[in-house]
Amino acid sequence: MDAKYAFRAELLSESATIAITSLARELKAQGKDILSFSAGEPDFDTPKAVRDEAVRALNSGFTRYTAVGGIPELLQAISLKLERDNALHYDTNEILVSNGAKHSLFNVFQSLLDDGDEVIIPAPYWVSYPELVKYCGGCNVVLQTDESTNFKITAKQLKEAITQKTKILVLNSPANPTGMVYAKSELQEIADVLKDSNVWVVSDEIYEKLIYDTEFHSIASVNSNMLERTIVVNGLSKAAAMTGWRVGYIACKDKKLLKYINNLQSQCTSNINSITQKASIVALNGYCDADIEEMRLAFKERMESAYKQFSTLPGFSLLKPQGTFYLFVNISGLGRFGGDSMMFCKELIEKEGVALVPGSAFGKDGYVRFSFACSLEQIAQGIERIARFTKV
Repeated sequence: MDAKYAFRAELLSESATIAITSLARELKAQGKDILSFSAGEPDFDTPKAVRDEAVRALNSGFTRYTAVGGIPELLQAISLKLERDNALHYDTNEILVSNGAKHSLFNVFQSLLDDGDEVIIPAPYWVSYPELVKYCGGCNVVLQTDESTNFKITAKQLKEAITQKTKILVLNSPANPTGMVYAKSELQEIADVLKDSNVWVVSDEIYEKLIYDTEFHSIASVNSNMLERTIVVNGLSKAAAMTGWRVGYIACKDKKLLKYINNLQSQCTSNINSITQKASIVALNGYCDADIEEMRLAFKERMESAYKQFSTLPGFSLLKPQGTFYLFVNISGLGRFGGDSMMFCKELIEKEGVALVPGSAFGKDGYVRFSFACSLEQIAQGIERIARFTKV
């Protein structure tokens, strides 16, 4: 059969982070000694209060379809969370729940982008942003950043990049893979550039709770103009260690856009898992705050340890992350790789059994992402292997 496929399907690449994590698992299953630092998920169990609520929901028979965008109690819990944590007021009809933040992003791009619309994405970026934009017909406008600006775009960069075709600015803070956080003053400068434009801001805030020695601010909270143009995307995968539960949400003042997204979701997935919805209310209403803080402090300790160890290795350099559970490590000082992050990662896993994600997957070659979502012992062992590998 001479099959023909949709051109959209051929546009997509497999997620590099998922591919490398899967490879590490396969090699480990074959009996090879593999240390993986590629995963983008906490290594902590979902808090007991969440698990207990899921059991209650299951035993009470809460297993049927719900409203497409989420049950009223969950929407109310999200509304209260945004008010309490971010000083953002959204009515429940301005919030919609999807199957993880990635699904939320897909819904937003599908509902906003026409062919040729431009989406500004700062690099390094999370691997899925440009892929989703391409699939939805948009054109990626990638703005490169570096250590001199702590991997954050400047107002000048943004102003020069905006054209009549610009539809969306994607902002990720705390950022994957760099761990950098936009200060309130920096968000204000971005807001000043956007105030007379028609550009939407998609603000990915999924790592909001994992932050160190700084404060988190949502760009939607800067002023009323930003509130109107910002689509907040968040979820519970990172903050509450609920990656497999698949719960993400958007908050947006444009009810027409939410209606379009609701229509799209109703034809694709309908509601997210009903039991997950009940369990998520517990996580949002503060019953897991102690668990989240315990996890944050553990990540901070691991970050400090990993940062200190990498800082002593010849040929490596890095900035200390302000959030997330990643180090974004510069390997350009290792001459024999010529800044080729894919070559570095392939040889490292083959020779030392250490899995990292190449910076090229994030639009920034010459770097690797190291996830410290693992024990202090594994971190030390992994960096010891990396040191041995680079001495050869």
